[in-house]
Amino acid sequence: MAGTGHHTRPVHPALRPYVGDLTGYASYGEPLELHRGLPSRCMTLVITLDEPLGVAWPGQPVDKFDALAGGLHSTAVHIGQTASRAGVQVSLTPPAARELLGLPPGRLASIVIGLDELFGRSARELTEQLREEPSWDGRFALIESLLLQQLGRHNAGTAQPEVDWAWQRLCASHGAISVQQLATEVSWSRRHLTDRFTRELGLAPKVAARVLRFERVTAHLRHHPKTRLADLSAAAGYADQAHLTREFQSIAGCSPRQWMTEELPNLQDFIPAGARVSEV
Repeated sequence: MAGTGHHTRPVHPALRPYVGDLTGYASYGEPLELHRGLPSRCMTLVITLDEPLGVAWPGQPVDKFDALAGGLHSTAVHIGQTASRAGVQVSLTPPAARELLGLPPGRLASIVIGLDELFGRSARELTEQLREEPSWDGRFALIESLLLQQLGRHNAGTAQPEVDWAWQRLCASHGAISVQQLATEVSWSRRHLTDRFTRELGLAPKVAARVLRFERVTAHLRHHPKTRLADLSAAAGYADQAHLTREFQSIAGCSPRQWMTEELPNLQDFIPAGARVSEV
């Protein structure tokens, strides 16, 4: 039976404002033909431990990377079509783009690039070292060492405090706060906030709110797959279950039922016959 083992470790205290998680993964059995990389509040770095990883936006050709960086995005990226089964994933907060990568987060929005485009030779050396290191703790230490070296090395400026405030408010509310309310709180017009927010993060605030609401739903389903979608829809601020299903189709490219069947292991153990997680 196919599956994936995960290994995590808390990051170095100096990196905590910028790094959400360090996660090592290793698949066993037959890998998924397609994994949907769903949008979230985090940017992502991935370094493979074996073969290059295939990545494609819907309808686009597959690009292959030994190590990659991806920014915020509003639709799922397709991952697969390669023999890669193991690697390390690093979740980065938007401020990490300026502090650790040396550029505004908006420059990476809705794209995936090779990590060597950001770190040059250091990225290639890191990939080689990770593949030679046998332990997960050792691999995490190598990644932390590279990221710690980046602290204080870049002069990429900072986000405007109003934009940072609006982003933090959206995250805290899981996207439930309106753009107009955000604009009022920072004493800007809605148009000015939208322009500045989009320039900094690469997503308009209304789109970012959609991503954050969707992230809340998928995170809940990963831990509580028996939840009725009608109940979850209301709790997450959707008009009804049909609204949530349309968001799944728009963002993930599939129905909630299909996503759960593809992505959640042993789904048949969690969803009894007649459970309300099917399409509407």
